[in-house]
Amino acid sequence: QVQLVESGGGLVQAGGSLRLSCAASGRIFSSYNMGWFRQAPGKEREFVAAISWSDSPYYADSVKGRFAISRDNAKNTVYLQMNSLKPEDTAVYYCAADPRWPNLLRAAGGYWGQGTQVAVSS
Repeated sequence: QVQLVESGGGLVQAGGSLRLSCAASGRIFSSYNMGWFRQAPGKEREFVAAISWSDSPYYADSVKGRFAISRDNAKNTVYLQMNSLKPEDTAVYYCAADPRWPNLLRAAGGYWGQGTQVAVSS
């Protein structure tokens, strides 16, 4: 069982930055692939970024070059550094964990946090 708790959301002006954190419980965090997804009002949940257990990152085209995902296995935490934020980045951001990489990218199961709100004003 893995429990995930996100933090770091808030209100920021366009062009600004935020860093989201996701703290995970459990002793096997280092063996899990970790990801960030987001859901805007009236839209489906979409993939944002993921990082494999071996520290390989992968990004959605919409955030490539602006967002950076990283992990600290000693702290059981995964981060999402978000720069050059745009109003269209406004959403609830969710952290996910799954030992199976394809399943993580498809948001097909695994473990999920409660989400943290990010709002970007124009």
